[in-house]
Amino acid sequence: MTTMTPLAPTMSLHQRYHHHLSALELGPRAIRNRVRIADAFLSEHPDLVEWMGRPAFTRCEELDRTGAWPVIVYAVEHDGLRLDLEFAGAKKLTGLANAIEHRDPDGFTRMRAAGARLGWTPNWIQTLLGGGLAVILAWTGGTTAQLTTDVVDTFETGLIATTTLTPSMLRAYRARVAGLKALLFDTKVIDTPPRRRPTASSWEERFAAVPMAPSLRKTFLRYVTVRSAVARPSTVDCLINDLLPFAEYLNAQAPKIRHLRHLRRHHIEGYLLWNRHRSWRGRRAAAGAGRTISIAVAQAAVLTLRNLFDDITDWEWKDAPTRRLIFRADIPKLDHPLPRALTPDIDAALMTAIDTLDDTFARTAVTVLRHTGLRIGELLDLELGSVYDYGPTGSWLKVPLGKLATERMVPLDATALTALTALDQWARHRGPSRALPHPRTGTATDFLFTSHGRRLGPTRIRNGLITASVHAQLRAADGKPLIVTPHQLRHTWATELANAGMSLQALMALLGHATAQMTIRYATLASPALRIAYDDAVGKMRRQLTLTPVGRPIVPDKVNWLNSEMIKTRVAHGYCSRHETAGACSYANICENCANFTTGPEFAAAISDQLDDIQPLKTDAEQRGWDSETARHATTAAALTDHLHRLRR
Repeated sequence: MTTMTPLAPTMSLHQRYHHHLSALELGPRAIRNRVRIADAFLSEHPDLVEWMGRPAFTRCEELDRTGAWPVIVYAVEHDGLRLDLEFAGAKKLTGLANAIEHRDPDGFTRMRAAGARLGWTPNWIQTLLGGGLAVILAWTGGTTAQLTTDVVDTFETGLIATTTLTPSMLRAYRARVAGLKALLFDTKVIDTPPRRRPTASSWEERFAAVPMAPSLRKTFLRYVTVRSAVARPSTVDCLINDLLPFAEYLNAQAPKIRHLRHLRRHHIEGYLLWNRHRSWRGRRAAAGAGRTISIAVAQAAVLTLRNLFDDITDWEWKDAPTRRLIFRADIPKLDHPLPRALTPDIDAALMTAIDTLDDTFARTAVTVLRHTGLRIGELLDLELGSVYDYGPTGSWLKVPLGKLATERMVPLDATALTALTALDQWARHRGPSRALPHPRTGTATDFLFTSHGRRLGPTRIRNGLITASVHAQLRAADGKPLIVTPHQLRHTWATELANAGMSLQALMALLGHATAQMTIRYATLASPALRIAYDDAVGKMRRQLTLTPVGRPIVPDKVNWLNSEMIKTRVAHGYCSRHETAGACSYANICENCANFTTGPEFAAAISDQLDDIQPLKTDAEQRGWDSETARHATTAAALTDHLHRLRR
């Protein structure tokens, strides 16, 4: 490597560039050509800053004609000359990356190491540095350590306004800027984490986008601002989404309304009809193509409007309506469908296909959702170290604050071992990255599901479910691939536990429900208690016991009773019949087998009769393959025989 002698600060750009050429490994002829080009160009344009103020395409044409681009690169590297974005978009920036890296070697080394740490390929890292970092440093004239969030954002805004970039070039530049932000955040040059999407519009911008009276806009904004003091950001976003359609309705159907206090009941009645049949707004409008909103969205809009009127009336705002305008009967009623749990065959086929997914994140996320019952937002908010080992009570998963702002613990036993294994594998696959601010608190948090320094979203999970459904050949009623949503996995998990006999109180705690009403839906879906009651009633009807006159005991025919397909128990004072679907009774013959059981000579005949009946019951159970019943009858017969021996002694 050639060592360059420090240049005197009084040397002109001509002289310094000549000295620079002499240090390059070029032949005499190449050096003479470059000297000639530089002398001619700098003689015509001694002030390069003034030349950079010319139109971008004029400069590009001149550089292509004269071949003076290396002179500009040298001036950017050593003389503080800055590139403007119009010129950067119009000119192929050959050699600029190496020049800027020579000017800031430490910064490029840090960024290259950060990219490798985040798991990026060498080619992509070089693209970010050469086509992103080098351009922004040539634009600012500084070093990597001097970059700030505002500088990078201004650079990106300037790119969007640039007229020399084609749409594809702009997309490529914005992708590089996004990657560069991740590198700068990971190396702590900036403290603003990279965002997957552009920053959302402000409240003022969202209300300004919808035509309405200025006084109404002022009232809506004031209300949203007050509610934001206690409501979460997602709740405030929903408030705005509910109020904007009402503003649209007033602007179209009642343009003379300038204040809420001017509203009358007929305005609300018209809005209620319009709201129930209106189309989607925003992104869903394009996807829905005229589809009517759901009943849940219509209900939420009416509830928000009613709460607005009630709140500003209680707060004694001057713009409050003069009387109540929305009543309980105006609130649309929601349907109460059963949880959309997957049937066992579809569940098994889907999870088998999930195991074959190439996307590690989708495979891990779906496995955890299926075996823990998490909401998708709770899953994405999981942190490193969320699994706790409590020794005798096993492993537990700490579920972060979610939809209802509550934390909970979910056990990870043998049935959830697959989920635990998936979490361990992902933690190893994830790699290191800087902690990201939590969207709720702003606290630095090591989220579990991150990749390349960014948090992962739900799209890959939904796409993984679609891919698995196609591979498993699951079809809907219309013949199209069955669409399975992440929340259906939660329904399937909860239904499985309810059908296994878990109490609603325990299920409510595992699901993180705030009220029992949210959980009780699962008690009506293939409930074992309902099935047992039904089978018990059917069993009684099938037995067709003969009614006897009042005052006489009802004793079934002994022969028919012995031959019936029931779980039968002979007790000292009668008989017990239990349908086999109800399972064995835990109290059967409990007294005869109890160590505290005491009998007397007056009961010897009854015990002898009971023992005689137990022998054929034991034989009947053996023939039906009821091993547990056979063992119980044998144990009871041995106990009764022992009681008779004691009485005879």
